[in-house]
Amino acid sequence: MNQEDLDPDGTMDANDITDIHKEIFEECDQMWNDMEECQNRLMLVGTETLTDSNAQLSLLTMRMKCLSAELKQWQKETPKIIPLNEDVLMSLGKEEFQKLRHDLEMVLSAIQSKNEKLKEDLEREQQWLDEQEQILGSLNTLHNELKNQIVPFSESRVLNELKTKMQSIKEYKEKLLLTLGEFLVDHFPLPDEKVKKKKENIQDQPAQLISLRDMLEILMNRLFDVPYDPYVKISDSFWPPYIELLLRNGIALRHPEDPNRIRLEAFHQ
Repeated sequence: MNQEDLDPDGTMDANDITDIHKEIFEECDQMWNDMEECQNRLMLVGTETLTDSNAQLSLLTMRMKCLSAELKQWQKETPKIIPLNEDVLMSLGKEEFQKLRHDLEMVLSAIQSKNEKLKEDLEREQQWLDEQEQILGSLNTLHNELKNQIVPFSESRVLNELKTKMQSIKEYKEKLLLTLGEFLVDHFPLPDEKVKKKKENIQDQPAQLISLRDMLEILMNRLFDVPYDPYVKISDSFWPPYIELLLRNGIALRHPEDPNRIRLEAFHQ
């Protein structure tokens, strides 16, 4: 465009700029429609079937025709130059600036969201780190306390302590057995002579009766010496009332197949 076609005053208002933009867009759309129409016409030319011998030559020929037609179309068009005055440049600059500003705002929003997420992750990691440090401090304190409580190991000392404990257990066992024996002698004595005479009138009992203490001792020794067969045969030396006493109170049990054999209840199992 010649210089005379420009605004002689060098100034244009916003309406003139809008009209120029609209006119340019319309011309571009018209040129694009003409190019599409030309290309469609060229595609319809030469639809004959190509053979293997001249296929490449035919394709190149069609391509040359398309390019030639496009070149002629462009030669017919006269490009119009946008007036490069201050208002047009200002308007284009504002559009580019607004587009750039929008893109930068989108980037800023994405970065801020990412920073918020990173901040939350950092707070969680810091909290986890504080908890781990507290646990580590507690473990160090406990370790120091245990370290101060450690006594040097001495094999002889341990053996002496075990011997002392075993001796105390033996003494306590003997004392317990002695107390139990005295209790049985005092509260469960042998039947007196009157009872013996009454029973002799009914039935002869040549065997010597034993005390409840001796009965329990026999049953206990059998239970620990022969655990796979702890039953003891009831002899004439066992006083029947004491046998009934042990059976009724669950201290002794009869053999499921032989009622003449009893055993002591395994309270230690």
